[in-house]
Amino acid sequence: MTGPEIFLSWAIDISFALVMVAIALGFYRIARGPSLADRVVSLDMMTISIMGFCGLYAIFVDSTAFIDVAIVVALIGFLATVALARFAERQKALGREEDSAAEEEREE
Repeated sequence: MTGPEIFLSWAIDISFALVMVAIALGFYRIARGPSLADRVVSLDMMTISIMGFCGLYAIFVDSTAFIDVAIVVALIGFLATVALARFAERQKALGREEDSAAEEEREE
């Protein structure tokens, strides 16, 4: 192996380790919370980390097939983030309606 090949091999190994740490920390944040917003951001971060993993693996095996997988993961991650954001917005709106109804009851 030449110098650049050794450097690329080390860089890929270190990158794999860092991406796996990022995924583990994201999973921890999803499990612990404390709020829905934290979980949504963590899910988005994990999606980006998985895309990075697919890109690194494509470089590692010298195949472009995993780039397509990364694109699919990006699309699914985007849809999941949008769906969770809409869910959070609806929960927030329902909470406001319940709060205003409770205030009206207290005023009477």
